[in-house]
Amino acid sequence: MKRPEILAPVGDFAMLNAAINAGCNSVYFGTKILNMRANAKNFEINQLPEVVKICHTHNVRAYLTVNTIIYENELGILDKLLNEAKKAGVDAIIAWDLAVIQKAKELGLEIHLSTQASVSNSEALKCYHKKFGVTRIVLARECTLEQIKEIKNKTKLEIECFIHGAMCISVSGRCFMSQFLFNCSANRGECLQPCRRQYKIVDVEEPEKELLIGPNYVLSPKDLCTLPIIDKLIGTVDVLKIEGRNKSPEYVKTIVECYKEAIDLFFEGKLDDSAKQKLIEKAKTVYNRDLSTGFYAGKPMNEWAQVEGSRATKNKKYIGQITKVYEKANSVDVKIETGNLKINDDILIIGNKVGVHEQKITSLQIKEGLSVSQVNKGDLAGLLIKGNINKIMPKDKVFVFA
Repeated sequence: MKRPEILAPVGDFAMLNAAINAGCNSVYFGTKILNMRANAKNFEINQLPEVVKICHTHNVRAYLTVNTIIYENELGILDKLLNEAKKAGVDAIIAWDLAVIQKAKELGLEIHLSTQASVSNSEALKCYHKKFGVTRIVLARECTLEQIKEIKNKTKLEIECFIHGAMCISVSGRCFMSQFLFNCSANRGECLQPCRRQYKIVDVEEPEKELLIGPNYVLSPKDLCTLPIIDKLIGTVDVLKIEGRNKSPEYVKTIVECYKEAIDLFFEGKLDDSAKQKLIEKAKTVYNRDLSTGFYAGKPMNEWAQVEGSRATKNKKYIGQITKVYEKANSVDVKIETGNLKINDDILIIGNKVGVHEQKITSLQIKEGLSVSQVNKGDLAGLLIKGNINKIMPKDKVFVFA
């Protein structure tokens, strides 16, 4: 049985290196134009060669998302973007607008059909492959596991499915709520997510009787998590895609690690219910709105988020930034800009090269080697780094788990 590809979301170099270090097989990302996460972190077009070089150095594939609707006046911009992607050596383009697909085909770029196309049957797959050379389909999020198996049996194309992250109340994310309320189109990557707010339904005939449904987050689904059923996806789905270009580097690191470990355990014959539960608990440490297996087992009913924000069991708090790195001593100086740090605190160091470095503080020093148990705002603290220090740089940010 073939191991599935783990596809991770990235938006900057810290996320990119976090995903690679966590063990992903491929990454997807956008530039600041023509992608469905316009409000997220995105790369500049001139950074594409560097992104691809980092990926290929680590044997990771690089996919560029060009997945918005394209307007007539943007065709020239599209040409420039795809030509630059071709020069940079991007491995594939994720798209659904036929102008993007046709241009990518002309340039000889590999094409992956976005979930925005809402493809849910084998005939559509065959059509896109025959007419446009599409080699991979990101199926509609509304497909069940049984439907995916049936589609897979009728085509030799690669099947990619979302396995973790935010879900949308609209079909495959094609929503007009943000457009109608704020003139910010979700289909242009500008969604303000008004669906995540609290709502109430009122009986117009008896307005004094408010009909409250659940906890009132009736347009905000729980986040997708397929760890409980990952063994059923392996062997059916070729590419396991993680949602999260709006998330943090530690989110990407943690979720990639969870699914990589699940896959490793599966092929070792050790993926039992206990192992799954441990991985689920680890996934809950980072951003989530409660977890659900989505549509894989059928239409999810009453699977609504209980809060507007996150239910992460661990949250980070900014402490300061690294001012100097001492490679021989395997230590760094940290300028404490807010709060305090104590012995045994768990910290994160986040930077463009290191991605995410996690460790427990075992020693703290101030003023020429004076050991202390706590440092406070305004202090310049020295701390030992566990593991490889080579990729930690000055100006990397330091956080503590609150």
